[in-house]
Amino acid sequence: MTSMILPILAEAAASGLTGSFTLGMAGAGAGIGVGLVGAKAAEAVGRNPGAFGRVLTVAILGMALAEAIAIYALILAFGGR
Repeated sequence: MTSMILPILAEAAASGLTGSFTLGMAGAGAGIGVGLVGAKAAEAVGRNPGAFGRVLTVAILGMALAEAIAIYALILAFGGR
């Protein structure tokens, strides 16, 4: 896996697209994270409907933390300009 990513990173850095590439990768990671949190929250509520409030609270917290990664990448990618 790492051997496939390193040439992509090197080419992105050489072409000057590091900010856009960083933001794109972080956005994809945040999207995957939010999707996984939402799927598991729906599964948990399906298994135990009585725990809806607690599951919702934890799911919202997890989604906010996953989205924070995209915001950090936005700051890192375009903050120095």
